[in-house]
Amino acid sequence: MARSRKPAPRPATGLAPTAADALLACLRRHGVENFFANPGTDFPAVIEGFARAKERQSTATVPRPVLVPHENLAVAMAHGAHLVTGAPQAVMVHVSVGTANTINLLLNAARDRIPLLLLAGRSPIMEAGAFGARSRPIHWAQEMFDQAGMVRELVKWDYELRDPAQAAAVVARAIEAAMAPPRGPVYLTLPREPVSAPAGPAAEPAAPRSPPTPAHPDPTAIARLADWLTAAERPLVIASSLGRAPAEALTLARLAERFALPVAAHSPRYVCLPTDHPLHLGFDPHPWLEEADLVLVLEADVPWLPSVRPPAVGARVAHIGEDPAFLRYPMRSFQSDLSIAADAGAALAALAAAMEERAGRGRGQRERRLAWAKRCAAAYRERRDARLGADAPHITPEYLSRCVGDMAGPEGLVFNEYQLRPDHCERTRPGTYFALSPAGGLGWSVGAALGARLADPDRLVVATIGDGGMIFANPTACHWAAEAHGLPIVMVVFNNARYAAVRNATMAMFASGAAGRDNASLFADLSPSPPFERYAQAHGAFAARVERPADLPGVLAAARDAVLRERRHALVNVVTPY
Repeated sequence: MARSRKPAPRPATGLAPTAADALLACLRRHGVENFFANPGTDFPAVIEGFARAKERQSTATVPRPVLVPHENLAVAMAHGAHLVTGAPQAVMVHVSVGTANTINLLLNAARDRIPLLLLAGRSPIMEAGAFGARSRPIHWAQEMFDQAGMVRELVKWDYELRDPAQAAAVVARAIEAAMAPPRGPVYLTLPREPVSAPAGPAAEPAAPRSPPTPAHPDPTAIARLADWLTAAERPLVIASSLGRAPAEALTLARLAERFALPVAAHSPRYVCLPTDHPLHLGFDPHPWLEEADLVLVLEADVPWLPSVRPPAVGARVAHIGEDPAFLRYPMRSFQSDLSIAADAGAALAALAAAMEERAGRGRGQRERRLAWAKRCAAAYRERRDARLGADAPHITPEYLSRCVGDMAGPEGLVFNEYQLRPDHCERTRPGTYFALSPAGGLGWSVGAALGARLADPDRLVVATIGDGGMIFANPTACHWAAEAHGLPIVMVVFNNARYAAVRNATMAMFASGAAGRDNASLFADLSPSPPFERYAQAHGAFAARVERPADLPGVLAAARDAVLRERRHALVNVVTPY
């Protein structure tokens, strides 16, 4: 007679705290406010943990659960939330397949040094006979020999929960690794059996450990750089990622003004220098490199394009940054005569003090520097204003960028994915501009803006994105998140019905070839253009399509009013055939 199969064991008690309970409590104790989740069959213990906290009326002891209907959107929202709070973030996705879906924007977060704990379930270890063992056909096919191998190059640390008693200690270690400078993502996998098991007393949330303090600059190197700058007649400062901490931009502004140091921002991710600063040379350093006799590079992975114009022969180049050599990049060969590994804010403060000590030596040099800097700044402003195109028959990207800046105002937060022209969008307050990571993973800005709005609900938040990027962003997922979580932001689509980067790259290489004669349209043409405004309307948003320059300011103002007064999100689909 065949024996009847025994059911899988149940937990010893339904009330015993599990590893998932300990994990959630430890996340909150370490400053994680939101738990962005795209769930699957690996989530039951986590769902139970949140439900227990709600039932006990102790939701303040765990992060806020935030359902996000696509993994890339979840990572983007966490990215944006960190940018406005500085706090570590947590995202959980479904095993191997969910992890795979995060990689695009996880690469963005890695290159942008975002302290993000990416959690993922793992196929249950046991095929039967344990609580949480495999119970669905997918639990076999989704298992990988090395699930973390997909992301290991993108994270600073990875681990798998091996025992329920480890839960709190593992979370504490993960957050410590993510927050240690240079910051970055970490990855933790959670097999279903241990995360569902009773954790025991060892899993009590540990007190957060203080992360390592930022590195301070070598005084000898700072003294050498101060000597070089004092003697220079045509110094040029190039910055990219400076300004994530607004105090850095203010320190640079004072340094530039005091010692006549002009600044060019190259592919900036933040407000490196207020755009109304008199020594701001714009967003292209190449016109000034030919004359500069000293180049100071501040947190810039690509300070110039060697194929366009390297520094002049004989010019000195100094780099400052947490990792000024960008050792996570396989190849990078920019000239460096002095490289200072340090927190940029601390280095600039030390440099200002060192240059003050030398102020009596270089009075004549300062006047010469100031004359050159003013000449360069005037030339930049003349070129910038000539490109505005306010009187053009169609909406130019420059004019659209100016209108977006006016609509956002000085305090609004602008998240830009390529298309916005920062030289035409006034950003005078540090901490009000955030651009796509240098990795360039598209579909980021709308999600980042939603995350920022969740973290800072009193600010006007604007996302600018191209039509190709908006498709990558999964519009339905974005609009659902905005509506479901009450996150009113303004989305502005720069719609040229093409992948402009693809076309421009092809024309740059093969303008005289067959592709050029075909206008490089293959793989670039996105017509017929999706009606992005209709997606937004389906989710109760303010939505409009704009084609005429005269209509643009009024429509953007109406979108802003819908966000601020009606508390609903808005999308403006702007046709700009450039």
